[in-house]
Parts: sequence; C-alpha cells; structure tokens
Amino acid sequence: MTKKLLYLLVILTTLLAMTGCASPAQSVNPESADSTDVSSTEDTTDHPEGWTEATHGDTADPDYSTVFPQDAVNRIDITITEENWEAMLADMTDLYGEFGESGGMGDRPANQPPGRRDQIPEDVPDAGEMPFQAQNPPEDGQQPGFQAIPGGGFPAGNLNADSTNPAWVTATISFEGDTWDYVGIRFKGNSSLKTAWSSGNYKLPFKLDFDQFEDEYPEIDDQRFYGFKQLSLASNFNDDSYLREKVTADIFREFGVPAANTAFYEVYVDYGEGPVYFGLYTMVEMVEDTVISQQFESDEGNLYKPEGTGATFAEGAFNEASFDKETYQDEDDYADIEALFAALHADTRLTDPASWRSDLEAVFDVDTFLRWLAVNTVVQNWDTYGLMSHNYFLYTDPEDGLITWIPWDNNHALSGTGRQNTLSLSLDEVADEWPLIQFLMDDNLYHEQYDTYVNAVVNSVFVPDEMAETYQFYHDLIAESALAEMEDATMLKSKAAFESSVQELIEHVNSRYQAVQDYMSN
Repeated sequence: MTKKLLYLLVILTTLLAMTGCASPAQSVNPESADSTDVSSTEDTTDHPEGWTEATHGDTADPDYSTVFPQDAVNRIDITITEENWEAMLADMTDLYGEFGESGGMGDRPANQPPGRRDQIPEDVPDAGEMPFQAQNPPEDGQQPGFQAIPGGGFPAGNLNADSTNPAWVTATISFEGDTWDYVGIRFKGNSSLKTAWSSGNYKLPFKLDFDQFEDEYPEIDDQRFYGFKQLSLASNFNDDSYLREKVTADIFREFGVPAANTAFYEVYVDYGEGPVYFGLYTMVEMVEDTVISQQFESDEGNLYKPEGTGATFAEGAFNEASFDKETYQDEDDYADIEALFAALHADTRLTDPASWRSDLEAVFDVDTFLRWLAVNTVVQNWDTYGLMSHNYFLYTDPEDGLITWIPWDNNHALSGTGRQNTLSLSLDEVADEWPLIQFLMDDNLYHEQYDTYVNAVVNSVFVPDEMAETYQFYHDLIAESALAEMEDATMLKSKAAFESSVQELIEHVNSRYQAVQDYMSN
C-alpha cells in the first residue's frame, strides 16, 4: 500500500469515527447492539406533529372500536380553506347546475352554508314534505340518470380532477384531539347528492381519503385514520329514522353476508367561518379499503362496482363500462365477470342442471348470494338488484377464485310496499332481465335453500322483539344530534317524522315476520 493510500485511509477512518459510524473494517455484534436501535428500518419521513402509527400510520390494524363505536355518537371536525370550499361548490355547479335551482329549502346562495351550531333552535320546525322523495322504480328496472354526468372542467384550487365524480380538495380532519393534514375530501353519491344539491340542502354526503394527496405532500405518505385509508359519510338520504343504513348493514353481516361497518357521527365543517354543524351522518366503511382486507382471505383480487345495463346480468348485456373497477384499474381484464356470464347463461341450465350448478359454483359464491337475496327480500329494499341495477359490489377472492356479492348503500332498505315497489317473498314476478334471481329461483335446489334462509332471517337476525329494542336503542342514541340539525341541512321531513320513525320500523318488522309465516305455510 502506498503512503498516499494509507494517508487517505487514516483520514477516512478518522472521519467515520467523528461521525459515530463504524469503519469498513469494523463489524457490529448483533447481541451487543441496543435492542431499541431500529435506525436501519425506521421511517425517517418528516411526518406532521402528533403522528403515531396507531392513529396515522399504515401498519396498525383497523381500530373498529374507535372509528365504529356501537354505543356512542362520535364527533368529527373538517376544516376546508375558503378557496377549496369555493372550488368544491363551483365544481358541483358545473356538474349539477346552480345550488337550489329546483327550489326547496330556501334562496341562500351556494357560498352561504347553514348557520352556526349556536344558532340552532331548540326544536326543528315542521318543514313539511321535502322535495327529494325517491322516485318509483321504472318498469325497465333502470335507475334514472345512470349515465355519467360530464364534468365541465375544474376550477382553480387544490383539486384532483375526476371525470365522473366531484373533485377532490384537501382538508384537515380533527378527531378526539388529533389532527390529520392534507386529507382528500369530495362530495359523493348519486341521487342523494344531486337531489340534495338541487333542493338547496347542505347536508351533502362526503368521501374521505387520508392519503389522496400523498404525492403532493410526501409527509402524509400512507396516512391512515386508525388503520382506515378511506371512509364515507352518508347523509341518511330520504330516511327520517337515520337508522336504515346502519341497521341493514349489521343484519347482512350477522347473516354471513360481507358488508360495511357503520357508526353515527356529528359532522362539523369549518369553511372559513368557524365550525358549522352539518348534521348527523352515518360513517360507512369502504369496501375497496378494509371490507375486503378484513372480511376476505385476500384483498388482492378484482373488485367491481357494477352499474347500468351490464349490471343486470341479462344475456348479452356484458360491457366493461358497467363493471367499474375499484382495484387493478389499469388492467383490462374482466375474465372473472365474463366467466360468470358464461356459466349463468350456459345451455346446461335446462339440459343438465347438476352440471350447470357445479359450473356456476366454480366461479360464483352462490350461497352468499342466496343469503343476501333472502335478507334483502325479507327486509325489503327497492334500490338494488332485482329492481335497480346498482348498489352492490362484486369481489373475486384469489384464495378460492369465487366472485362474492357485497351489498352497498342501504338507506332505502327496511321500507314497506307503501313507500316503494318491492319484491315479493316468492320472487315470482322477477323476469329474465334479472337472471341471477330468476335462474336460481327456477332451480329447485337453490329455491329450497333460499326458502330455508328466508325462514332463518326472521328467526335469527330480524326477530321482531329484538329489532324493536335495537331500533329504540339507536333512536335514543342519536335523537339529540338529529334534532339539532338546521332546517336547510337535514334529511328529516319534520321533528314529528323523526319521532314516529321508530314505530314505523317496528310495525314493518312485525309485518315482515307475518309475511314470512304466510309464505312458508303456502
């Protein structure tokens, strides 16, 4: 070794020693190392103050007891800059027209949301019949306004443009003393959003995504809310009880059907004027986030949110546009859905029923679908498959390769025939435009299993006395929060409608129990 090289090595060794690093010739004995030294794997990202793995990180398991309590009403505060709030409203105007243009709840301009919490009267006045009653399902089974509404560009502001949904902006979320920065927020929904907006009702549904803007703000990379990446705030549209979304999802899960967890939240929004009470919402777990990761063996499969003609599964109706991908959106592969279409419409359905059932069950979780069908028909829900071609997800679990049915958006469930057209327990009226129902009901074995489940529903998860207690418990839990809503930011027709809603639900479950007894005796 030359003197020059030796000299350089001495300098390098000295510098390494000064900086506390081991020289290349040194080795570290793992047994003598400090067990708390995790610098080699430690996340060095400069996270916002207050960040912990339990509250903000992506390594913690979802904390259901905190985010979805079953015996409390949580409060969440959303702070949106005035610029971003104006951008959200301008984008909504581009999508749906001027706020309140159909009349309804007042002439307040779009940049003037409901009053402050301290301005809320003690009693909610009787607002009379609201202008956003649901429409009767058309005879062809198609949802009015299924077509994507074309956006008219996106206004200035911190937005992520999306051609089919309202635009994202950043917000700060506050909950139980902690804050989450640069959270993505946008308005969400179909009829619940459009009708409320055009009626001049500021109780609009929201979607939250806690790392939507991580590319712009690296300090929130993989940010979570107690283990949840996305959450939905449903406004309980057209439901005076505010219970249908929550209770129906619980019934599905209790009967073995994958469904979202839910909880009640008071939502305050500060858009530059201080906290404003936007009302009592139902927080809903997102299927594409934790429902598939927590209720399936693997979350690495294809997830679809069907809507439109193809979502009926009628013969020849398959088209990719009807099966919106929520996972693997860049992959143009619909082989699993096409396999279901092929198995469902195979000629063997009539010539060799045993082979048809075997082939169908090789690609589709028939048992879960029959469980869903039994619950859905017993509790009554007009806004889903069989009457409307939307409000469900399909997930292909790679562990077994089966497509599984997941219900979604249950605010129109638990509704008797007097409210909307619903399907009979026999399902005799279902025609071939809804083949997932008709073909299974035409098969004696599947029909027998469906009948067994129908009877089980009213004797296990939809028992009248137990449901009456459940309805009353949740009604009492949310009463103060619901009745504190402003007239121009509420889904209640009136205070009286809320107070009578429990009795309506109790009468409904009793009538459905009797309907099942009559059906089973025939």
